[in-house]
Amino acid sequence: MGMRVYIFGYTAKIQSIADTAKLIGRIWEKTINFALIMEKKDLKIVFFGTPEFAVTSLKALVDGGYNVAAVVTMPDKPAGRGKHLSQSDVKRYAIEAGIPVLQPEKLKDETFVEQLRAIGADLFIVIAFRMLPEVVWTMPRLGTFNLHGSLLPRYRGAAPINWAVITGDTETGVTTFFLKHEIDTGDVIDRCPMPIADDEDAGSVHDRMMHLGARLTVATVDRILAGNLTATPQSQLAAGETPTPAPKIFKDTCKIEWTRPADEIRNLIRGLSPYPAAWSRLMADGAEAGTFKLFASRLTDTPAVEPGKVRITADGRLTVDCGDVCLEILSLQAPGKRRMDTPEFLRGCRLNDMKLY
Repeated sequence: MGMRVYIFGYTAKIQSIADTAKLIGRIWEKTINFALIMEKKDLKIVFFGTPEFAVTSLKALVDGGYNVAAVVTMPDKPAGRGKHLSQSDVKRYAIEAGIPVLQPEKLKDETFVEQLRAIGADLFIVIAFRMLPEVVWTMPRLGTFNLHGSLLPRYRGAAPINWAVITGDTETGVTTFFLKHEIDTGDVIDRCPMPIADDEDAGSVHDRMMHLGARLTVATVDRILAGNLTATPQSQLAAGETPTPAPKIFKDTCKIEWTRPADEIRNLIRGLSPYPAAWSRLMADGAEAGTFKLFASRLTDTPAVEPGKVRITADGRLTVDCGDVCLEILSLQAPGKRRMDTPEFLRGCRLNDMKLY
């Protein structure tokens, strides 16, 4: 016959030892979840970040009921023709959410360091921010972790998303790791991969990654709360490979060398799109016609003859000779103009005998 019991909000009919074990398991799960919710309120977090990429994770923490006690972001900077002070994306969200904001000019400033200490945070989270000095990242009792836009140890550095696309990788991901002295070298807490489609640019990878990163950030905080975390040295994840650098993108990085293979140039274009954008100077009608930015392109099977030579095909396509085959240009920006698709550009183009260099 068995018996029916009611405990902690559960009603169950007990007919066997297995039924008893199942009920105990459900009660234990509810107890653990309850404890985790209680700890969320008590765990003080300070969040370091600046751009939109960081906002998504910050919002996920706030919406999830985590106690973000303060936000640290870049100082306001003059922007636009009027040089009005512009707030960071993270600051704008923090104000909206009612979170105190700290904006130190120098991260070693004694006043700022004392302000941080006064908060008494248990955990620091860093996403798309400056490198922290040791006096800051060693402060919280549970440590400081960073969300990085690659599967570390691949693409350590300032521009991991760009370099993954430029290199032609078909997979990237996000990593959370504890900070240590050398940049992006700390022990890994967790990693989550994501594919890179052949037609994606850095902008679309960025937008998908910031949502994946938000989920990983919350999952990492939960693991820290639960106390079941074992961080892994990056050397154990490298599988004997040398860690890949992802240095900051400079103007010279973005210049197209048309003697290179077309697929390499295509990857450079999409890896720098929409910002800062690959570029090349144009000669037309025997004169300098300025610098053009290129945002999207497509491979052709047409053999190249003269690297950099611009051709307008009979069916209205714009192609450029590369080191092996021609590359079709799909989106570009002429000097002093906005970005436009190739057909729109060609309708207003009065240039002849064009060559990019």
